[in-house]
Amino acid sequence: MTNIPYKIYLSEKELPKHWYNLKAVMKELPPPMLHPGTLKPCTKEDLTPLFCEKLAEQELNTEDKYIEIPEGLMSFYRMIRPSPLIRAYNLEKALGTPAEIYYKFEGTNTSGSHKLNSAAAQVYYAKEEGITTLTTETGAGQWGTALAMACSYYGIDLLVYMVKISSEQKPYRKAVIETYGGKVIPSPSDTTEVGRKILAENPETGGSLGCAISEAIETAMKTENCRYVLGSVLDHVLLHQTIIGMETKTACDKYGIEPDIMIGCVGGGSNFGGLIAPFIGDRIEGKNNIQFIGVEPASCPSLTRGRYAYDFGDTGKTSPLLKMYTLGSGFIPSPNHAGGLRYHGMSPILSKLYHDGYFEARSVEQTKVFEAAVKFARCEGILPAPESSHALKVAVDEAIKCRESGEKKTIIFGLSGTGYFDLTAYMSYNDGSMTDYIPTDEDLEKGFATLPKVD
Repeated sequence: MTNIPYKIYLSEKELPKHWYNLKAVMKELPPPMLHPGTLKPCTKEDLTPLFCEKLAEQELNTEDKYIEIPEGLMSFYRMIRPSPLIRAYNLEKALGTPAEIYYKFEGTNTSGSHKLNSAAAQVYYAKEEGITTLTTETGAGQWGTALAMACSYYGIDLLVYMVKISSEQKPYRKAVIETYGGKVIPSPSDTTEVGRKILAENPETGGSLGCAISEAIETAMKTENCRYVLGSVLDHVLLHQTIIGMETKTACDKYGIEPDIMIGCVGGGSNFGGLIAPFIGDRIEGKNNIQFIGVEPASCPSLTRGRYAYDFGDTGKTSPLLKMYTLGSGFIPSPNHAGGLRYHGMSPILSKLYHDGYFEARSVEQTKVFEAAVKFARCEGILPAPESSHALKVAVDEAIKCRESGEKKTIIFGLSGTGYFDLTAYMSYNDGSMTDYIPTDEDLEKGFATLPKVD
């Protein structure tokens, strides 16, 4: 398709006005979220002490295929969206592949990632409800940055528990969060009961998203007029991210692009789920035969080596229980450089779709991920985030398969963010000191031993 421009920009009028609710089209719904005390399905009343009321409603909505984006949020989205769908002509040439490669680039806003899509939505609803303080966790720092931006815009205080190893690896991301007014506490910390317990058991730990979530939840429950907000995993977060897929589908329809393969990185799953939502919805309805691939780090392989079971979303075991692919809430991943993918579990929606065979999962080592990232940076002029580079690595693999077979396929992958705050990681790769870690079966069994006994 020689008439495809390098960058496909949609007009403001083409900005989606609705999110896409996958649960309304799934043939079989994910098992319900369970209350940690009663082990009964969570109700809206169970969720509202922790989450804003509107978000609780979205979390439980299984009926509405399209959910309207409120006008007060659309005004924010218009500042940062639509994001471009880019044809990777230079990468295609470098690979010598007949494949057409496109990437949906979410790194054009100041937070440098897709995270702002849900951050703005969650803060908007908090403001509408009169909430004055929010708590959250962050891994690589992109979610914390996005949330700090949104809180600054809507005038809400923010406390961010940042995974300790990430706060050490990415001090400039911490600085951006603080510039936007967020307060950052490395996690685990001595500011919460659960943090002190984790430190007592493992004083040298670099932390995990599960640890940080526990601290954020505890603080939210103990702070007046405060709610907790989450950057991935939960259904309402994935819902907000479907604006990515809705824009991508509009761009594809506009230029006659028919993807054969769609690829995204997966940690908690909202980025990948958001990208593929309307496409996999059509797949469920028998309208396409796209191959969907979720890519995770070999060091934290929740889909490829995890178990499909009910588990807590946090290390402190205070969150609702989710039926998901998990390594166990007690699993502490190695301190690899893709901090946003260091989470023990996977979105319940994606877990169910994966369990039912609608997409495949692959795991990749970080040295191979950075090899692809450097090639991409030199070809396309964008320094990709380590997380995004997992998807890029498999896109390159699939394009090379096309070169070897002579088959022309159309590949779309999600470039969910930029890597300009990940230069420590690039330095490690460039000087040859980066190593790969793959957990042993014995390592994984320690995490599985923490799974709750729930049928």
